Amino acid sequence: MQFLSSYHDWIESLGLPPLLLLGFSTAIAFYLGSAARRLRLPSIIGFMVIGVLMGPSVFNLLSETKLTDFSVITRIALSFVALSIGLELKFSAMKSSGRAMTFIILGESLLAFAVVFVAVLLVTGDVVMSLLFGAIAPPSAPAGTVAVIQENRARGPLTNALYAVVGFDDGLGIVIFGFVSAIAMSIIGSAPLPGEASLSFLSLIGLPIVEIIASMGIGAILGLLFSVLGRKRRSSPEVLILLIACIFFCTGATLHFGFSFILANMVIGIIVVNTQASPFVQRIRDVLSPLMPFLFLLFFMLAGASLHLAALPALGLIGIVYLGARSAGKIGGATFGALVGRAEKVLRRYIGIGILSQAGVAIGLSLVVKEEFAAFGQRGADIGAAILTTITATSIVFEIIGPIFARIALKGAGEIGKG
Repeated sequence: MQFLSSYHDWIESLGLPPLLLLGFSTAIAFYLGSAARRLRLPSIIGFMVIGVLMGPSVFNLLSETKLTDFSVITRIALSFVALSIGLELKFSAMKSSGRAMTFIILGESLLAFAVVFVAVLLVTGDVVMSLLFGAIAPPSAPAGTVAVIQENRARGPLTNALYAVVGFDDGLGIVIFGFVSAIAMSIIGSAPLPGEASLSFLSLIGLPIVEIIASMGIGAILGLLFSVLGRKRRSSPEVLILLIACIFFCTGATLHFGFSFILANMVIGIIVVNTQASPFVQRIRDVLSPLMPFLFLLFFMLAGASLHLAALPALGLIGIVYLGARSAGKIGGATFGALVGRAEKVLRRYIGIGILSQAGVAIGLSLVVKEEFAAFGQRGADIGAAILTTITATSIVFEIIGPIFARIALKGAGEIGKG
């Protein structure tokens, strides 16, 4: 450990330019991603592996400081991922499966919460901790699923369902978290002044709803504005420039006000695909097509570099229980929702294993828990630390197995190569 620390200090002392390191890492990630595909694995596994090797966990070429500087790249990549999800959510195409998708999203989100809550409660006996773990379980990470879909040129009912589920369950997950965390806060105890505790309870319920409405509003306005300006442009490069400007503005505005930039950018795509003529929408897809693989490479390489392998030993019994319970809840809930919604057979069989990825939103919610519950003394601080450590460690596992199972689902459904 002392040697590793000295080595990391030496690397930092070299002062290598960040862009040099980013360029070198990108080239290596490209070839490692190609090797992963030859092994019948998603290329993003190769991107993440090189990120882990380049990051603080191993060689520290992409140190914590440099990763902070590159955080804007991660946000840009996620913004484009969100937009691409929105562009796949055409209401007329989803009309026949709308009832089924509603039940699937409700089923997988609510059952993930319920199963994780019960499982953690049986292990810990702590109601507050169990509620919070359950509240963090529903959100999926869209980037991994979308990357696998696009890399394998997948198209079909399961592909459309995966776009919808990973697009909408984050919003539902945030609402669930808002209500459940308010209940957990009222159970753990009041703040020093009773009025403050009441205010926190009400604000925790209201803030997620305000965040979702505001994010959707910003996305809708910008989606309409881009549609008006973009359809007047005759060349594809001009459309791309306007699109990038729109995404940058949207992401910057939502981050400034503390709203969801993923939801807002997804709404831009939804507005465009549901209000504009097909040739214009296809032109947007065409200009995004060569850009997305590069953004996926950067995103997952930097995501891999941000993973701290030292957190894995801290997984412990709660972490293992969370992994199993969340997987069971997501798969079981999605399957049950597909059955109740009378979805076609391919969705009932494969939808659950395609939505296991979890990362950014879950870690963000665990950070909220750590900050909010620190006000409730040592017990609140202990709960916050346990949740943050466990969710960080389990996200590493879910980000590895999620894309693999998504590819298995798409292959089983026979949708690979049909896009």
